[in-house]
Amino acid sequence: MGYRTYTCGIAKKCGGCEWLSVPYPIQLRRKQEEAQGLLGRMAEEDGGELREIVGVDGEPLAYRHKAATPFAYAGRGRIACGFYARGTHRIVPCDECLVEDPRARKVLNAVARVAAEQHIPAYDEDRGTGVLRHAVVRCGYATDDVLLTVVTNTPSLRKAEKFVDALLAEAPEVTSIVQNVNTRRTNAILGFENKTLYGPGSMRDELLGCTFQIGPASFYQTNPAQTETLYRLAIEGAALKPGMRALDAYCGCGTIGICAAAAVNELQVIGVEKVEEAVRAAKKNAAINGLSDRCSFVAADATSWMAREGRGLGFDVVLMDPPRAGSTEAFLDGVAALAPERVVYVSCNIQTQARDLEFIRSRGYRIESVTPVDMFPHTKHTESVAVLARR
Repeated sequence: MGYRTYTCGIAKKCGGCEWLSVPYPIQLRRKQEEAQGLLGRMAEEDGGELREIVGVDGEPLAYRHKAATPFAYAGRGRIACGFYARGTHRIVPCDECLVEDPRARKVLNAVARVAAEQHIPAYDEDRGTGVLRHAVVRCGYATDDVLLTVVTNTPSLRKAEKFVDALLAEAPEVTSIVQNVNTRRTNAILGFENKTLYGPGSMRDELLGCTFQIGPASFYQTNPAQTETLYRLAIEGAALKPGMRALDAYCGCGTIGICAAAAVNELQVIGVEKVEEAVRAAKKNAAINGLSDRCSFVAADATSWMAREGRGLGFDVVLMDPPRAGSTEAFLDGVAALAPERVVYVSCNIQTQARDLEFIRSRGYRIESVTPVDMFPHTKHTESVAVLARR
């Protein structure tokens, strides 16, 4: 019996789903083989195991709950939106996307139509002129919330109320609209100033029974269903018990640490994150879940904080979820100096994770298990959870 494959009319131009025509079981096999090549030897040398990759449950479609589009002038009063063609800044129009929440592309296309009707000009990145730069939409996984962020090149949006009314008429599922101001000549999507145009200016979603408030700039995983898998693996691997103390490094808005505290009574969590806005969100999320007494968050560079304040706190476990570039030797030295019994390394890039695991193993830790997780079907990306124990 043959495997099912998927087709998309713009897949070759967009380039986002590079493996869309590859049957999903074969995608998983390829990712497992890559993980074996990068991580399997280390696990075997330590007497640990590389586990089977955890794929999505059911059809590998509509898993992305965050979507974005750039805008550009398309002639005759029209505004183009969609995806950049691979390797260019030419926009490929998209009416619907197989891997996005169905609500997302509808909302983004509505922004382009309404802006064109109201003569709001698209941004010209070559000249640095125009108004409408990007839009980002987040759709709730466990809730019906939909947060739309419209990025403009100007501090004010002409006739904003009329724009909002027309947009809600086309996309009534939107529960909050925020204008983000980005006047810099940059490829970065978001600027630093936000203005709420409609609703609370944020959305709420749930992971593992915990509620999180998410703003325009909050880091929140794109695939919440697989994020729950990732977090379960991390919490189980940490072998947490009541009364333990855990450090949640690179904590963002506090998702992993808060889920861990909710799962284990009397667990104490300290989260460290250098982005102050994320720390404010983490504190708010702890309060929303009634965990402010057991979850505290610090705005600081984690490496410096561990050396300055962390060593005397007696951490039993370190949970770490660094960016795609991975961690640093200085940070990993700092983790080893804390001497926790266990380190749980959640990674969105197993290439950099392999490098970091080699280093931390040289500092007295051995790998117990590594579990690859497929967060992004139809792409080459693999995430994983590595559990290490002190020798």
